[in-house]
Amino acid sequence: MGKYWRVLNIGIQNTLSYRVNFLFRALFGLIPLAAIISVWKTIYGQGQDKIGAYTLSMMVSYYLVVTLTDMLTAVAEDDWQIAADIREGRISQFLLKPIDYQTYRLTLFTSGRLIYSAVAFLPVAAFVWLQREHFVMPSNLEGYAAFGISIVLTALLQFFISYSMALLAFWLQEVSTFIFIAYAMEYLAGGHLFPLDILPAPLFQALMLTPFPYQLYFPVNVYLGKVQGTELWLGLCIQAAWTVAAYFLARWVWSRGVRRYEAVGG
Repeated sequence: MGKYWRVLNIGIQNTLSYRVNFLFRALFGLIPLAAIISVWKTIYGQGQDKIGAYTLSMMVSYYLVVTLTDMLTAVAEDDWQIAADIREGRISQFLLKPIDYQTYRLTLFTSGRLIYSAVAFLPVAAFVWLQREHFVMPSNLEGYAAFGISIVLTALLQFFISYSMALLAFWLQEVSTFIFIAYAMEYLAGGHLFPLDILPAPLFQALMLTPFPYQLYFPVNVYLGKVQGTELWLGLCIQAAWTVAAYFLARWVWSRGVRRYEAVGG
């Protein structure tokens, strides 16, 4: 494991060079968040006490926790870099060394999330403080612990799915279409735009059979305390199962891709 700690250290040093970019990305990312919250406040201001199971405070908290979850777990440029490594032949060096490429990329993903979260923490914390009258906190330690577990599983699930999409570069010259489709599905079916449980019940139940809600919607609702008791631990088991499935899918795609990979020259 020593080599991966070294990769993590190097990844952190390299990522630090983009800290100003991360800061501006976090700042500009708060603009659409402020607009969405303003829209919902206007809707609730028309005499609505609840929409679905959400009060105004719960709805505002939902979007604030979405931002926090994204900050900690979202895949940024990793999938594009993996596809470029394959397309340009740089992956050959990893096939000749005692290093696992998936673990290597996961380590770099972790370093990127650590630095981005550290840089984005202050502006996001300031925005949350401005919305503090509507920000709901977990009611007990179990909520914090379950949220922490769910965040780790969310990050791994996001990474393994993106990693599998990027590995399609073994077969295709350009994988951007598949990456965008996966991103769009996660954005729409994961709960970025609105809480999924305000949808009609049959549609909501159908979406819960897919991995997408476990990439965002589920951990956010764990934080908000909307999932508790047996339902909470069952949900964590399902999220863990999707994560394990995504891991083995990534391993399978890698093994198939390497078999047909060839590099010429160099």
